[in-house]
Amino acid sequence: MNSRSRVLDALNHREPDRVPFDLGGTVVSGIHRTAYLALRQYLGLPLVEPKVVDIFQQIVQVNDDVMDQFGVDVRNVAPRSSGTHKIEIQDMGDYTCFYDEFQIGWRMPKQGGFYYDMFSHPLAGNIRVEDIQAYKMPDPLNPARFIGIADAARKAIEQEQRAVVVGSMSAGILEITAWTRGFADYFADLASNESLTCAMLDRVLDQKLKYWGKMFELLGDQIDVAQEADDFAGQDRMLISPDTYRRIVKPRHKILFDFIHRNSHAKVFFHSCGAIRSVIPDLIEVGVDIINPVQVSAHGMDPLELKREYGKDLVFWGGGVDTQTVLHGGTPNEVRDEVKKRLDALMPEGGFVFAAVHNIQPNVPPQNIMAMWETLQEHGTYG
Repeated sequence: MNSRSRVLDALNHREPDRVPFDLGGTVVSGIHRTAYLALRQYLGLPLVEPKVVDIFQQIVQVNDDVMDQFGVDVRNVAPRSSGTHKIEIQDMGDYTCFYDEFQIGWRMPKQGGFYYDMFSHPLAGNIRVEDIQAYKMPDPLNPARFIGIADAARKAIEQEQRAVVVGSMSAGILEITAWTRGFADYFADLASNESLTCAMLDRVLDQKLKYWGKMFELLGDQIDVAQEADDFAGQDRMLISPDTYRRIVKPRHKILFDFIHRNSHAKVFFHSCGAIRSVIPDLIEVGVDIINPVQVSAHGMDPLELKREYGKDLVFWGGGVDTQTVLHGGTPNEVRDEVKKRLDALMPEGGFVFAAVHNIQPNVPPQNIMAMWETLQEHGTYG
């Protein structure tokens, strides 16, 4: 069984020969530059300067030698997103900084910095709906965004025989709304001026529909998984109320996911960290096929319960080992125990793609990455 067949079986709730494995198939199931370089050194592989594919999180492209050695089953056919498109790194004293194509400012400390954090929001302050309508948005159809996409997808399917994951052009509709507005103003809008939030949601939604339309025109049924996201939960509860999600976000998610399903055979992969259990039935209603990262340490996100309640409707992509505590702070034996526990919960009857809970962070030792992978090889086989 080749990798693509293995993934498609899992996505269609069938048991393949083994649980598919993802490392770097998305920018939310990848590996930080620091951890990746340490892993390559540990494996005795040539030291290379990795390509950063998500500048915000410093997530790198996993090279072919690592993908082959680990038997990675998916290939990220990445567009030139807001995380890579037209980025110019600038000096800012103790920081390096850049402005993305939404004009959001990001900075990272020169000493000891691991990520870029937002520091400037183009729509902050006292604004009106007219200001949102006049705000200059990126061009979702810029030809530069799609350079090399068709060839990369064809290579992944025909030569590598891996499943193809295609990411969106930007963060989610709610996330971009928060990032352009700034969190203080964004939460105030939700409490007292929802019309501003809705105006921006609609503008980002329109961009995404145009982007995905072009992507389907270029790739058609070569896309196995279409990746979208919206983070709206914390460790123990939603960051917005479930009612707010249902009232203003859910209808727009439905438009987006219906469009993806109507125009392709791709499964909708939806990333949302944290305690999202209260809206999982809503996500199923609007067409989410795959949930990620399955944050097992968050309230209500016990994988055994999730599989029992939602395993017929959802594929779980992630949840393989907790990155908040075990993967970086545990011993290799503790990692192995955690992986076995998660496999027992999530692998029966298919519907599971193994990945760590979110990206592998810079402080994860290579010994723990190997313990994770070796345990998957030993215990992740069906039949």
